Amino acid sequence: MKKLAICLLVTLIPLAASARDTAHFLPIETALAAAKASGKLDGGVKFYFADQAHAGKEKDLGTYTTTKKTNSFGKSDEDACKWAMQSALIELQTRAIKEGGDAVVNVESFYKKKAHADRETYECHAGNVVAGVTLRGTVIKLKQ
Repeated sequence: MKKLAICLLVTLIPLAASARDTAHFLPIETALAAAKASGKLDGGVKFYFADQAHAGKEKDLGTYTTTKKTNSFGKSDEDACKWAMQSALIELQTRAIKEGGDAVVNVESFYKKKAHADRETYECHAGNVVAGVTLRGTVIKLKQ
């Protein structure tokens, strides 16, 4: 009986270890609205995705990348991805404030250094226990 249990365990460990990596392309607006409603994004920093028009820049303060992951155990992929996206947006907001900016432009998903620039969707990858979002954007000071 003990040999059977050991054989079963040895067989199942590699199956559990093989990671799921499901790509999702989800609406940006849903994550933005949730972060604003919770007060995590205060509106002081504006986000412009892909090639969205903005007032123009007074000053370029650098391009930054952030990767945020969250525990997806017991959550739907969409819920886990929304949490990861909100965390990434919060980090970009914090960076913009630190650098003296009031906007992040050309925001794009940048999972495994592959750009997905879209005005409406962001890319999130969900696995068996973790979901993650990588964003890249340029912090600027908008023209007044």
